[in-house]
Amino acid sequence: MPAKEKLPKKKPAKPRQPERDYSHRALLDKLGVKPEHRVAVLGVADAGFLRDLRARVPECSAQLAAAPFDVIFLAAESKQDLSPVAALVKKIQPAGAVWIVYPKGQSHIREADVFAAGKAAGFTDNKVCRFSETHTALRFVIPVARR
Repeated sequence: MPAKEKLPKKKPAKPRQPERDYSHRALLDKLGVKPEHRVAVLGVADAGFLRDLRARVPECSAQLAAAPFDVIFLAAESKQDLSPVAALVKKIQPAGAVWIVYPKGQSHIREADVFAAGKAAGFTDNKVCRFSETHTALRFVIPVARR
């Protein structure tokens, strides 16, 4: 009977540093929304998100009239919903962010479509976040060299 081959022992998973572990953080913390921010929400209809956002930032806007904003959330359920992205560059603070919230795993709007719209507008992407069970959010900012 041949001897059992010993498999190398698996190294235990290296724990994430506390500042890099986002699993315990609330959605608004992951999205970087602070109480002093000026926030616009365009088309995002998630009731829980809106409730939490209004509790943190009481005066969030559903329009872009009061620009510039620190954070803009744009819902994109289809490729056509990405058309306003280019105009958002002029609606945020130089160090502000645009979060595009789009459905996960759909063929009518894909992550590549969202990336392309942001890049075409002159943004750079720098973060992705699980927005809900059904949606993902991708953050775009003005490149540092253009601020």
